[in-house]
Amino acid sequence: MNPSDVLMSEHRVIEQVLRCLDEIVKQGESQGAIDRDNALSAIEFFQHFADHCHHGKEETHFFTWMEDHGFPRDGGPTGVMLYEHEQGRERIQGMLSALDRAAEGEAKAVAVFAVNARAYIGLLSEHIQKEDHCLFPMAENRMSEAERNEMLERFRKTEREHEDGHAHARYLQIADRLAERYQVERANVSPEWFAIYESARA
Repeated sequence: MNPSDVLMSEHRVIEQVLRCLDEIVKQGESQGAIDRDNALSAIEFFQHFADHCHHGKEETHFFTWMEDHGFPRDGGPTGVMLYEHEQGRERIQGMLSALDRAAEGEAKAVAVFAVNARAYIGLLSEHIQKEDHCLFPMAENRMSEAERNEMLERFRKTEREHEDGHAHARYLQIADRLAERYQVERANVSPEWFAIYESARA
């Protein structure tokens, strides 16, 4: 596996939960209240898996490597991605700020939650496309085989340090539980990706 294969496999799971969030919003608008428990599960997934586990690997390792190898941050691709990460965090906070009242059926809060959720879905969907089809290929065209292997080991180390490597599995369970609840198709990811995280827990 290449480092970008790991990150793109994580993208597929993130997209799965984005589709679940879309269903949470649709159901909430239809019923007049947001399902608090499932919305919180989705937000927890985005905060910890998408932002801490996934964006953490990008920001600490992948983007840093790019900047050390001639890709500028200011006015360059990593700067755009980092800015969009921050925008996503703001949308998460927007959802959280409205959730309790939206769960109680306050119409204005349901609307605020929906606006932030849909903005987050659109932002991350476009962000993922940019990384998959532009950023990652640019980087890996410059990576040597030794650098790819070193990056993969850094990813494993990140997972080992994050709650002894077990957090990843827990958030995948959240993703699958939400997919089952909202009848969303599960992500199609490679067995090699799972093997990376099995080795991180070893």
